[in-house]
Amino acid sequence: MKFALIHDWLVTLAGAEKVLEAIYDIYPSAIYTLVKDDLALKETALEKAKIRASFIQKFPKSKTKYRNYLPFFPLAIEQFDLSEYDVIISSSHAVAKGVLTNSNQLHICYCHTPIRYAWDLYHKYLNESGLSKGVKGFIAKLILHYIRIWDFTTSNRVDYFVANSNYVAKRIKKIYGKESVVIYPPVDVDKFELHTKKENFYLTASRMVPYKKIDLIVEAFSKIPERKLVVIGDGPDLEKIKKKAGKNIEILGYQPFEILKDYMQRAKAFVFAAEEDFGIVPVEAQACGTPVIAYGKGGATETVIDGKTGLFFKEQTVESLVEAIKKFEKIEEKFDCVKIRKNAERFCKSRFQQEFKEFVDKKVREFFKRQG
Repeated sequence: MKFALIHDWLVTLAGAEKVLEAIYDIYPSAIYTLVKDDLALKETALEKAKIRASFIQKFPKSKTKYRNYLPFFPLAIEQFDLSEYDVIISSSHAVAKGVLTNSNQLHICYCHTPIRYAWDLYHKYLNESGLSKGVKGFIAKLILHYIRIWDFTTSNRVDYFVANSNYVAKRIKKIYGKESVVIYPPVDVDKFELHTKKENFYLTASRMVPYKKIDLIVEAFSKIPERKLVVIGDGPDLEKIKKKAGKNIEILGYQPFEILKDYMQRAKAFVFAAEEDFGIVPVEAQACGTPVIAYGKGGATETVIDGKTGLFFKEQTVESLVEAIKKFEKIEEKFDCVKIRKNAERFCKSRFQQEFKEFVDKKVREFFKRQG
């Protein structure tokens, strides 16, 4: 059997790319992607992979401004000639699942999410981007309308969907009308050692983009100046967030892995306010034995055990988060660092690879047996 792997873009090493790495370990195959940045892949399993990029790679500033070329994504992904392969595995949160295959090929999609800015975050995306009105807004709405039609239509090009959480599985069913099996993504828990001695500060770490809600966390801690918050991460909203920070909030910007891990190990709790499809960072925090105070919606509800490895707050509001922090402090002695670490180990890389390989190999046998 000859395999091909498809991924949306390879310009950074985030959660989706770590999934691709883990899949590549199992099935070392040619990789097709819209845009690649070789520097981002240095010292990873993908560094020596045979990676083919689309025509978007040749566009100006494609490695950093690739999102500006969204209207070209469907056309670009359809230009890959995959006719020499038997099995196609797409790792998709945008358009990777839309590659063209024939009836003799098996296509399995590991779906991180249907395109969120085209579906459930559509209005939020337009408002936050200043595209709800005017000529630019009209063009953006027209493009996203086209993307939605294409995204729904191309769901029929996939033989089997694998979702990264039950939360995403529900969205696949709602948007595409397709069933999926849930296999949680790999988290490199072995890189995060258990640390039982906690210090008197809270931590949050993320890319500084609107949906991560770092501004909400900063505003909440500004209301409770006797608590210390450390913020790690970089992104377009960094300066805006700095302006909201009180004296009790230390914003460190981007930090290398070892420093992030050190803070994560020592923090009394990790604060997470995003509605994520899965959310790797809360699992990494738990791998350090650090409890998580998380928004009680999305993937976090599947990785954090309320009252045992963390606490949930009900609404994405300052008041709800402040209430959760105060509640946490009343019961923080009850949290067992060893049990918190044990919970994180459920999401290790070896578990993902075993489950994913068993699923793919089974479907390959069934598919090609039917083909004769």
